[in-house]
Amino acid sequence: MQRVRVKICGITNEPDALAAIEAGADALGFVSYPKSPRHIDPVHAAPWVRHLPPFVAKVIVCVNPSPQDLAQWARSFPVDAWQFHGDETPEVIRAAPPATRIRALRISQPLSREQLLCWPVEAFLLDTPTSTYGGSGETCDWSLAAAIKAAAHRPIILAGGLNPANVADAIRAVRPYAVDCSSGVEESPGRKDYAKLRDFIAACR
Repeated sequence: MQRVRVKICGITNEPDALAAIEAGADALGFVSYPKSPRHIDPVHAAPWVRHLPPFVAKVIVCVNPSPQDLAQWARSFPVDAWQFHGDETPEVIRAAPPATRIRALRISQPLSREQLLCWPVEAFLLDTPTSTYGGSGETCDWSLAAAIKAAAHRPIILAGGLNPANVADAIRAVRPYAVDCSSGVEESPGRKDYAKLRDFIAACR
């Protein structure tokens, strides 16, 4: 099986970003949604994000952004990917500035290949259903995620309640392209626990 990539989400400061990279993260997620406890303004973060080591993907996690928001962030922030978590339509996603596009899906039932093909994205992130935007911190249905992976014919990023204790089991069950973790490696919302970071990424490997 190919090496599973690791995205550490909810990065709010430079020391946490550097710790995640040192531990072996392949991608970092920056949450632009103002109502999130892990919110960060991409424009304000851009100066230190630009100085992070190369070959680590920078992902802006957004919820119903306006075209103006996306254009402003793209001008200042070294964005490698957009991760859409809101009610964005395929048309909105298609019109986003050039970068990899990821559609987050809160899965509760099987999805057909036709339902997935309507999204103009390069990858899907599968998460647990929740009544609010963003992650729930609860584990999603891995068997359902595996079935959607088979139908998607695109890379799958598995999220939802992953932590150092369960991520290896999740990888074995779903065999995703990548895993995504935020609260599972925190000491408090928006602040990472560096021991958990190292343990999580070691478990993924």
